Amino acid sequence: MDITMSALQVLLLAIMFLAILVEVKTGGTGAGIIFGLVAAGVFWGSQYVKGAADLFQIGLFLGGILCIIVEMLLPTVGLLAGVGVAAMLYSLVMALGGNFAAVTVLILALVAAIGVFALVVNQLPASRLWKRFVLKDQSTSKRGYVSAVEEPHLVGERGKVLTELRPSGSALLAGHPVDVVSEGAFIPKGELVQVVAVQGSRVVVRRVEQSPKAPTKQQA
Repeated sequence: MDITMSALQVLLLAIMFLAILVEVKTGGTGAGIIFGLVAAGVFWGSQYVKGAADLFQIGLFLGGILCIIVEMLLPTVGLLAGVGVAAMLYSLVMALGGNFAAVTVLILALVAAIGVFALVVNQLPASRLWKRFVLKDQSTSKRGYVSAVEEPHLVGERGKVLTELRPSGSALLAGHPVDVVSEGAFIPKGELVQVVAVQGSRVVVRRVEQSPKAPTKQQA
């Protein structure tokens, strides 16, 4: 395969892929559709004139684009988009010769398109289809999410059990409630416990054996 022709094919395919990615991200606002259509017209026109592509392959490619468009317009689970991408890739590989060189050209074009898209993706608005594929929610403190904080200073601290430990529960330590776990034994509410270990967010406590009260004079 001629090096100049291969470079031109990589460029045309990269523009096509980039246009598709931009349209999926923006929801079909037309930001990249003109460049994509021009690149697709030049590519398929040249391949058809050379006899490397036929109408079936062109139709398969257009059908793939149609599936992606329908996916952007309808609230589906993404199946049509997957079918569309597969149809497009298959038609392009066949139009390029259906051999290892064709796959190489396709991979180079995809890498180039993804690289350019990564540089501009944050500047583009997000469509419903894009939001289904990309996780947007973040577990932040503003939304009520608090990560577990290790408290090694609690080792040796004593406090009372607020809820029964079976073996986990809550105890009042250093003036505030703390989720704790006993060493294995059941500890009833109100018992005095002491922290014996802090393993990450896991606070391990042990019951404090209280010495018996001294007898009164009457008892003596």
